[in-house]
Amino acid sequence: MGADHTSKIVGTVWGLLVLNTLGSAGARTVIPLPRSLIQMVTMGALVAAFALALAVNLQLRIRPSAFVFLLTLLLVPSVISSANLESGFGALFRCARLALFIGTLWLLSRWWDGSLTFVRHHIRMYFAVLGSVAAGLAISPGAAMPELYGGRLVGALWPLTPPQIGQYAAVIIGLTVLLVLGRRTDRAGAAVVIVPSLILLALTHTRTATLGLFIGLALAISSLILTSTAARRFFIWAVLCAAVAAVGFGSALQAWFLRGQNQENFTSLTGRAKVWDALLAAPRTTADEVFGVGLGDKSFGGLPIDNSWLAVYHEQGLTGVTLVAAIIIVLGGVALLRPPSLPRACAIFLISYCAIASYTEAGLGDASPYLLHLALAASLLAAPAAAAPLSTPEAPRRRIPRWARRSEVI
Repeated sequence: MGADHTSKIVGTVWGLLVLNTLGSAGARTVIPLPRSLIQMVTMGALVAAFALALAVNLQLRIRPSAFVFLLTLLLVPSVISSANLESGFGALFRCARLALFIGTLWLLSRWWDGSLTFVRHHIRMYFAVLGSVAAGLAISPGAAMPELYGGRLVGALWPLTPPQIGQYAAVIIGLTVLLVLGRRTDRAGAAVVIVPSLILLALTHTRTATLGLFIGLALAISSLILTSTAARRFFIWAVLCAAVAAVGFGSALQAWFLRGQNQENFTSLTGRAKVWDALLAAPRTTADEVFGVGLGDKSFGGLPIDNSWLAVYHEQGLTGVTLVAAIIIVLGGVALLRPPSLPRACAIFLISYCAIASYTEAGLGDASPYLLHLALAASLLAAPAAAAPLSTPEAPRRRIPRWARRSEVI
């Protein structure tokens, strides 16, 4: 199998993983899609991804990865808690899905070499997803910005919520900006990705994604300032533009940020804090405290938890929280120890974004876009594969005549 063909298959596997993590719950679409059909597509994408990854890696060659190893350990509390069926048979199905997801990452780890290959796969696939969102907005603006979501942008062709769209837009904007600064793409091509994505991000009114984008980019660019003139120039211009925007458009930015909410609704994080307080106050057995109640739909009392740490605590217990914290700490620690480079900056952006978003979004304990972002960071932090040393043929021994040996002695 040729290298180009293998590269295309690996890219297809990554795209199928993105499709699997899009989820099956969201806004009403222009053409109603049964949830069972959506789940069949997303789960079928994961099975196909695993099969293709196995087909191109039949020798089961994998690279050591602390990230995937910790994810594998996370399966233990997931299975232990789900086996009690406290969350129903769906918990075991979610465990199987997580196991397939992790298995696919193990098979792909063979190609994790610190290059930007998977970054390009990531940007292309999520840009295609955002293309479907833009198409839905053009076809049916009313369905794409319904009153049910306060006029925020949703997926009208595929059920996507405003936070999902905001997340995808923020991630590819940040990665594309870093590619431009590293001169790995031209500005015209980058503008084709960045400008529409910024418009879609603004239409979602997603505060978490916006803050994650700016803070993550600030940290990533800071890691390049000492070695990149382009990064220093961009950082200075970004600070100046931010200052001008804060002075000239302060009221408009504040209105966008508040989304028409009153003070009480804003301080309670759109009602999230009430769910969090109820979850923490609920009585738990020792087993539930340590291993959780099993993988579920990241809700409590019929309401979404919208916090990765509390969702993991609820479903995988303190054991899961410890393992997820170890994942973030290990990735962050490795990123800090790496010398300045563009892959390191991209990894810092992704880790920072996921850490910030974990406060108001769930997903770090199950197969999700956030775990896929962190897997991309792990691939960027992997050391390049050492090339096999070329064997030097031993030079034939030259026969020295007897008379020459005598002259050497003399």
